[in-house]
Amino acid sequence: MSAENHRLVILGSMDEFVDLVELAKKRGIYTIVCDGYEDGPAKAHADKAYLEDVRHTDAIAEICKKEQADGIIASFSDLLAECMIDIADAAGLPSYLKPEGEKFLREKPLMKQMFQELGITSPRYKKIYFDTLDDDLSDMAFPCVIKPVNGYGSHGVFVANSIDDVRARFRSTAGQSTFDYLMAEEYNDGQEFNIMTWIVDGQAHIISIADREKKAFEEGEIPQVVRCAYPSPLTAELQDEAASIATRIAGYVGLENGPLCIQAFYREGEGLAVCEAAGRIFGYEHELVTLGSGLSIEELLLDCVYDKPAAKARVLAHSPLFETHAAGLYFHGRDGEVADTSAIEELGTLPGVVEYLPFYRPGDAISHERGAKPYVARYYVTGSSRESVDVLSHAIMDQASVLDPDGNELLLRTTATAC
Repeated sequence: MSAENHRLVILGSMDEFVDLVELAKKRGIYTIVCDGYEDGPAKAHADKAYLEDVRHTDAIAEICKKEQADGIIASFSDLLAECMIDIADAAGLPSYLKPEGEKFLREKPLMKQMFQELGITSPRYKKIYFDTLDDDLSDMAFPCVIKPVNGYGSHGVFVANSIDDVRARFRSTAGQSTFDYLMAEEYNDGQEFNIMTWIVDGQAHIISIADREKKAFEEGEIPQVVRCAYPSPLTAELQDEAASIATRIAGYVGLENGPLCIQAFYREGEGLAVCEAAGRIFGYEHELVTLGSGLSIEELLLDCVYDKPAAKARVLAHSPLFETHAAGLYFHGRDGEVADTSAIEELGTLPGVVEYLPFYRPGDAISHERGAKPYVARYYVTGSSRESVDVLSHAIMDQASVLDPDGNELLLRTTATAC
């Protein structure tokens, strides 16, 4: 089938899907964007758009059939990847992963079981129930991390310093998943990494290893990501071990060709300890891979659907040892009305800033309700060395500011010490 006859359903319409839609259209592919956001930016670029919650598997499967789609694609979030895999299965469309394999990448107890069976080091965990907390946590050291079983992103995740902390937040955290118990996981303060891999014929190839830098803004809150820097100086040292881990996971879940990403910790002399694995590409970071190496993740995702030999060739020609250094800076805020964004706008014009994206404008209200925007602002920066990227990152972090109508700071302060 020629590209002109392909009809592709793209699950997701936020800003990071615009490039994917545009590239698909340049290939002559008819694009159909679908999700529950009426004004999703990618919908304005697509040939056709549907307003349908991505969790409505049967409804979107019917859309796929009605539109005579021959492909479906999504990435960048666990929710979209999981829904895409379920919809593909229901609609009879090809996908790089089946639902029975994806469940090991979504349900944390099954994921931990998989790590144990594969001999992959991972932070120790326990299932905990509200009525038996004292017994369940009797041999778990504090602080520990409490997580919903199959929640998305970091919703509901917190650091507990005592059983009382867990008891106070148990029900709100459990509300982020479909299970009546939570996961308690030992706290790991080692260096943290985002590791992107692509599986080719069952073997993992490293796309990137990035330093994942975090900061806790409030006592008991899970540290928030404030910067991801590419490539990590430890890339050459860790890439073989990371590829081995990803290959074992891919084999376990039945992933032969497609994306697999890992979050892991490292302490010198101890190797990698895997926190989580996901069957998708990290969102709000894949652009940094392109900036640092020239590899287009959007092209790779399209090739995965329509041209697997081309996808293989792209991956095998790629090196995770980028010549250009890049970093993403992510700014969080507290609830309130935005009045003055002049400081962050001015920083967006600095040399080395290749993209500045404000998520809120004057007159908007920052909110942390479910489904709210992930950050207040985001910057992508590049440089010829890690040192130059660090210097620019520090300057932006030190000077960024967003004020409310009374002149109060709304940004959660991210100082140079965070990186």
